[in-house]
Amino acid sequence: MATFPLLSDAVRLDRLTHPAGIVDLVLDTDTFNEIDDQFALVYAMGSGDRIRMRAILAAPFQSDRAATPRDGMEQSRAEILRLLDRLKVSPDDLVFDGSTRWLGDRDRPVDSPAARRLIALAMEDRDGPLYVAGIAAITNVASAILIEPRIIDRIVVLWLGGQPTRWHEQREFNLQQDVAAAQVLFDCGVPLVLFPCRNVAEHLRTTLWEIERFVKGRGAIGDYLHEVYSGCATDHFAYSRVIWDLAPIAWLNNSRHIETVLTHSPILTPDLHSVIDPHRHLIREAIGVNRDAIFADLFRLLAARAV
Repeated sequence: MATFPLLSDAVRLDRLTHPAGIVDLVLDTDTFNEIDDQFALVYAMGSGDRIRMRAILAAPFQSDRAATPRDGMEQSRAEILRLLDRLKVSPDDLVFDGSTRWLGDRDRPVDSPAARRLIALAMEDRDGPLYVAGIAAITNVASAILIEPRIIDRIVVLWLGGQPTRWHEQREFNLQQDVAAAQVLFDCGVPLVLFPCRNVAEHLRTTLWEIERFVKGRGAIGDYLHEVYSGCATDHFAYSRVIWDLAPIAWLNNSRHIETVLTHSPILTPDLHSVIDPHRHLIREAIGVNRDAIFADLFRLLAARAV
């Protein structure tokens, strides 16, 4: 069983404080699974006054869009490349293949170029931690922690996954894809900012009208995001779509966009319930979002990029 570094309370609270200035970011994304990762990637890439993108890791997923985790990871990588092409950003030394399967158990990492790149970036000398935004099953990040536990002292993980820690169950796509990886994340002691779906990220909704008004025509990337959004439903009448994955990027950009509290890291049971133990280490948990401010931020960013 892996042995993880123990952080002091002072260090942990410092890491869980919203950062000032520009931060180094690794984005871990199952980009082809839905339409929200595309918006989150563009949001992060355009937030140059707050975010310096160091790597984009293709994450696995399995759904009606991918027959296996490997297929999901490979399709996600292809989608990342399509986005970067429209952003006119070279993928060289930026995009890395992730896990091709889930963790077999909590002590068996899945080695991958993504996990190794995360470790290498985490171990670099820098002022402050490396931020890791996970907007997928957390397999790549958990694997990196299991391979090199010392990175716990050098990273802050922002994860869009699960439900509020006191919700009656934890069934949610990212979490239940790889329960063992989620258990590693909650148990290892890494500084964690959690962005649940119910009552939090689920409020990040937009409509085709907004996308046509504020995204379409904003360069090649705006047109592509419009294409992705317009194709997500056959009938957009009285329809809105959740763009869940904006939440971690929005918090990095402006802490006032997301209301958070300190709480104890949950114990995730195999049947997908969370147990709260007041003796466990602290994490930061999002409890609300300013939907309008976040979308205004994204739309302004796209307008500025299109000039």
